[in-house]
Amino acid sequence: MSLKWNLNKLLESFNSKEFKEAYSKAEEGSAVLTELAKKNFKDTSNAKEKIEQTLRLMLEYMEPLYKIFAYSTLTFSVNSKNEKAVQILGQMRKIDSSYTKPTILFEKWLCKIDNLNEVIALSPFLTENKFYLNEIVNNAQYLLDDKIETLISSMQNTGSKAWTTLQNKVSSSILVDIEVDGELKKMPLSAVRNMAYSPDKELRKRSYHAELNSYKVYEEASASALNAIKGEVLTLSELRGFDSPLAETLHNSKMDKTTLDTMLSAIEEFLPVFHKYFERKAKIFGHKKGLPFYDMFAPLPVGSSTFTYDETKEFITTNFRKFSNELADYAQRAFDKNWIDVEPREGKSGGAFCYNLPIIKESRIMMNFDGSLKNVTTLAHELGHGYHGYNLKDENLFNTSYPMPLAETASTFCETIVQNAAIESADAETALSLLEASIQGYAQIIVDIYSRFLFESELFETRKNHELSVNELKDLIIKSQKTAYGNAVDHNFLHPYMWMNKPHYYSAGRNFYNFPYAFGLLFAKGLYAEYLTRGKSFIKEYDALLNATGKNNITDVAKITWGLFFWRISCNSFYNTSSHPCDSRQLSYTYPF
Repeated sequence: MSLKWNLNKLLESFNSKEFKEAYSKAEEGSAVLTELAKKNFKDTSNAKEKIEQTLRLMLEYMEPLYKIFAYSTLTFSVNSKNEKAVQILGQMRKIDSSYTKPTILFEKWLCKIDNLNEVIALSPFLTENKFYLNEIVNNAQYLLDDKIETLISSMQNTGSKAWTTLQNKVSSSILVDIEVDGELKKMPLSAVRNMAYSPDKELRKRSYHAELNSYKVYEEASASALNAIKGEVLTLSELRGFDSPLAETLHNSKMDKTTLDTMLSAIEEFLPVFHKYFERKAKIFGHKKGLPFYDMFAPLPVGSSTFTYDETKEFITTNFRKFSNELADYAQRAFDKNWIDVEPREGKSGGAFCYNLPIIKESRIMMNFDGSLKNVTTLAHELGHGYHGYNLKDENLFNTSYPMPLAETASTFCETIVQNAAIESADAETALSLLEASIQGYAQIIVDIYSRFLFESELFETRKNHELSVNELKDLIIKSQKTAYGNAVDHNFLHPYMWMNKPHYYSAGRNFYNFPYAFGLLFAKGLYAEYLTRGKSFIKEYDALLNATGKNNITDVAKITWGLFFWRISCNSFYNTSSHPCDSRQLSYTYPF
């Protein structure tokens, strides 16, 4: 059994014949599309044929471009010292930038077609891509001149994207000096962070201090990267006509400000509930000034569980199968076909992620597995992302991208399946420990995510005026943590380097990738409540909902869920009448929030 993933389905190597052919194909695409633009976009005559031709060519050339990007990114993520991967990523970004001009010309031309939806209705292929085409028109108000857009795309390669690469290299190469079992060792940062879940209190505390000390060597480089990336985002957001980076994120997420504000208000209202949890945990572990960060993830000193990787695979697939065979079969394929890179090692990125690969109808998952229950639920979470992608496997690339808040739906749903199964199958003491671990996870998604949202909001406001120093960034993240956690945590032991630890801050295209996790948790919990009520009859609708995420905005996807809710309300309304078309079972509903 290999604990490293296999990427051969994408490409065998950077020296393979397939790679060279894909690279050549990707290079020629921009020239072909530019010539097409010159020929076709002079007027809107024969619009149906022109749109079809353009989309088919775009798909043809997106495939090799996407394949090389994915292979290079995945290779780099588990080996930041792979110089070839870094080189190819840089070259592909340059090639990708060359597609900007013909793409912008197409998008601006498309907006000139007054009867676009009538044209779309004439073609099954265009109808299949109706949402994508209409989104182009909806986004047109924020498009700049094609020359400016091309210049921006090119300069980002030596701007935000270069800074992102630097931060990835820095974070994945950190080695931490720490004493383990009486011996001083150098360990990957990801392995040391996993020690936060250790039952050994002294090890947790040592790992916390060792982690914070390790950041000091790289803090200036990370601060420079963060300032550069956020500065670029502010400049471009204003240039495109957005009120703020948050407004741009909401637009790209297909989510309105009212929905966000409502969710944040609900989070703020329930923060005291989580504060009580932190206070109780602090008392259990003997802390009088609140819960220190080094004990935030400490397992309760009662029945604990550890898992081997083989036990983890068996546990996940067995409990996924209780939900559906298709979900379990997907997970089994991921295990059997080596889609998962499992163990922490030097040069490998920290944390975990799933990279869906619709181009080959598969996915790849990166883990830093240490046997804790947290790692088991994390793997279930990432497999949920993969299952989401699996449900979009028959869509073309235009319809496989979905808004960030919906990206956390299937993952949280699958995590919930495994969490609940672990609790149900445990003895009383272990069940208590597992239940606490699940609340711990929810606290991260509600409380810590809220602190990250506050941090990023103020980071952008401050960056408008000046670059932030390391001390300012540390003070800002501490301020945000104090606001979110209140006095339930020990203010002497917070995490002043969380801004270095979270990679989402360092992506110019993923600003505010914090509140989507909270949205995903709440939405997924609502879906899971629906499943508990309806049982197996819910599964087809759930898969259909996942399939709809690539071709709908958040509101329309949510309507699928609420449609199920109102169906049951209608059934309840007619329950005691003489005739109605609904199932005659007694129905109930659990409000998702």
